[in-house]
Amino acid sequence: MDIREVAVIGLGTMGAGIAEVFARAGIGVVAIEADPQAITHGLGLLDASLSKAVSRGKLSAREQAQTRARIRPAAGFSAAAAVDLAIEVVPERMEIKRQIFAELDRVTSPAAILATNTSSLSVTAIAAATKHPGRVVGMHFFNPAPVMRLVEVVSTVITDDGVADVVAELARRLGKTPVQVSDRAGFVANALLLPYLNESIELLEIGYASREDIDTAATAGIGLPMGPLALLDLIGLDTALSIMEVLHAEFGLTRYAPAPLLRRLVDAGRTGRKAGRGVYDYVTSASDSAGNGVSSSPPDTVTLIGSGDDAETDLATALASAGVNVTRNAAHPTELVLIAATAGRPVLPAALAAGRPEQSVGLHLPLGLTRGRLAELIHTSLSSDQAIEAAAALADKLGLQVVRAPDRPGFLVGALLYPHLADAVRMVQDGYATAADVDTAMMLGCGYPQGPFELLDAAGPSIVLAGLRAMQDAYGFPSLAPPVLLAEHAAAGIQWASKRGGPGVRSGGGG
Repeated sequence: MDIREVAVIGLGTMGAGIAEVFARAGIGVVAIEADPQAITHGLGLLDASLSKAVSRGKLSAREQAQTRARIRPAAGFSAAAAVDLAIEVVPERMEIKRQIFAELDRVTSPAAILATNTSSLSVTAIAAATKHPGRVVGMHFFNPAPVMRLVEVVSTVITDDGVADVVAELARRLGKTPVQVSDRAGFVANALLLPYLNESIELLEIGYASREDIDTAATAGIGLPMGPLALLDLIGLDTALSIMEVLHAEFGLTRYAPAPLLRRLVDAGRTGRKAGRGVYDYVTSASDSAGNGVSSSPPDTVTLIGSGDDAETDLATALASAGVNVTRNAAHPTELVLIAATAGRPVLPAALAAGRPEQSVGLHLPLGLTRGRLAELIHTSLSSDQAIEAAAALADKLGLQVVRAPDRPGFLVGALLYPHLADAVRMVQDGYATAADVDTAMMLGCGYPQGPFELLDAAGPSIVLAGLRAMQDAYGFPSLAPPVLLAEHAAAGIQWASKRGGPGVRSGGGG
């Protein structure tokens, strides 16, 4: 099917961006808004975006004029009578979307494809408002649409054969990379991203770590471009809450229950950057951080305890290189017992065995000294404030960025990462998406430098498996049970990259 003209219903920020994407690809666009002021505002957004593209050398003045000429504003649905595809881009409210689709079903040709840009609502329920539900699909763009390369193409159980393929090919024509999935709440990107963000605010709520440390653990420890709490503020806490409610209604697991703190912040009007306040405060410049900075001098001599692995050896070498005297004698009267912590092993037993638990602090390097500069300071219920401060000063002397975490399974980086990776594995285990499509969706749709399965390969399936088992034993949540597929890969020593021919191989095309 040749898509020559499309209708875009809704000319807000997202709708204007989608209209621009179609027009820049040489496709005629009917931009429909019932409110004349909304049309004027939307066209203003579009013109500003095109002008920015010209100023950055991405578009010539002639191409700008040609793109703009392909867009025809309209105030009524009848203007969509001759289009080959119509896509709605209106607020995430089912009743509004169903009303729009009923109107589009009435005015468009039965051969035209009807698409929804919903990020989480049921495409099947939207299609049910039409007399021709077989032509309805999801075509989920990501914001900003002119920049983001991912498009999730969503089929329902009643979508006609070939319709999703036509839309996927259209996405490639637009310079995007399509990921084709069936209709399930959150699709790929939001179904993985939002529970991870929700988990981060739960950790903040229970005092597991400070907001700054949670965000630093994600950026410096996992390598993500933005911390989860800062990202929540950027997305909007109200938007995150509504998506979590959709996910929870669909799947019913505690993993998808919105964190109470998320709901309270939304109730208080602290919805993120757009409101000036969210998890962080963007109105005042004064910092109200948790005070995790270094305030003491590093000790000249430390007692180092470990299990004789590479992490302990590397740490001992780094301490010696920094001019710190190291003793392995637990009876030596040093002010700090530094335990070289290993993922999956609690620090407290070693601290008790040393006979000086108040002076003992764990130091865990989640990426290793050769691959990263993040140190997790693991404090037990018996660690003194003085010992924690001394360990922080010591890590600072070694040039390490510090986050503080309790002596619980996964510490902080693992507590954020392991359940997130388990969600991705379950998605593949359920046959919903391939590992390559999951990685593509998270890299192109959420800005991940590495996809979840590339992160899983880097962390090691056996380490992630052990971390999840320890977390489930500690907390008892069914959602923390390791996926069977993860256990199988860990037992067989299989890496996900090897199953798709190498880490650079991606499904889909174009973009």
